[in-house]
Amino acid sequence: MYIGCHLSIAKGYENAAKVALDIGANVFQFFSRNPRGSSSKDLDIEDVDNMNKILEKNNFGPLLAHAPYIINLASYKPNIYGMAKGIMKEDYQRLNELSIPYFTFHPGNHVGKGTEYGIERIAEALNEIITGEETTMLLLETMAGQGTEIGKTFEELKAIMDRVEHSELIGVCFDTCHTHAAGYDIVNDLDGVLEEFDRIIGIDKLKAIHLNDNKMEFGSQKDRHAKIGEGTIGLEAIKNIIKHPILRDIPFYLETPNELEGYRKEIELLKELVTIN
Repeated sequence: MYIGCHLSIAKGYENAAKVALDIGANVFQFFSRNPRGSSSKDLDIEDVDNMNKILEKNNFGPLLAHAPYIINLASYKPNIYGMAKGIMKEDYQRLNELSIPYFTFHPGNHVGKGTEYGIERIAEALNEIITGEETTMLLLETMAGQGTEIGKTFEELKAIMDRVEHSELIGVCFDTCHTHAAGYDIVNDLDGVLEEFDRIIGIDKLKAIHLNDNKMEFGSQKDRHAKIGEGTIGLEAIKNIIKHPILRDIPFYLETPNELEGYRKEIELLKELVTIN
């Protein structure tokens, strides 16, 4: 089982790997740059090499980078759209150089222009960002459907993927909180949801899972993460997710409202749950 959480790389990649080890993780997620701003961290090759030694020695799973929240690849405003494309392209190329396997992002908000318009804008941007020479996969994240978010349905994600020339480099990051909030019943009908995902997108495109409980009601279309077992998804459903034969070999990344000690406890809990029948 690959289980970890979101960690800061403010003190470097090597430090993040050491922190991951300390809290019992064997994968982790990090921001590709400042999540609220446009500044990116200067690359320290020695730091990255030291991280990779730790990962290899301790049999870590694939790392997941997360794009900053400020980008909107569905925007109709040229300055916002241009900035988003620039940040994504720069970060994507850097992550590819670092051999980071996955880079996930929130597809975008159409801001009143309509879902179809937003889908076209996102696909257009991705076709500029991806050259086809990369090995890092870009992962569209399943969204809750808050406001004018695109990606609340599997059909919307598939519509983007179908418009991307190098679709082999596009996958999906399945966020349990978002998907539950969007109205997919992963609590009572996990098999049905996964069958629907497979029919529409293809289960082979599911590369990463954001493992979060949901603070809001099922189908609320509101994005509020809860700690594991403290939300409307609940511990039993979380256990079913991490033990599911289709999902258990996919890496899980916690994005719950926690400090490091909280993540340590959740990772311990999940490791226990996966051994229970």
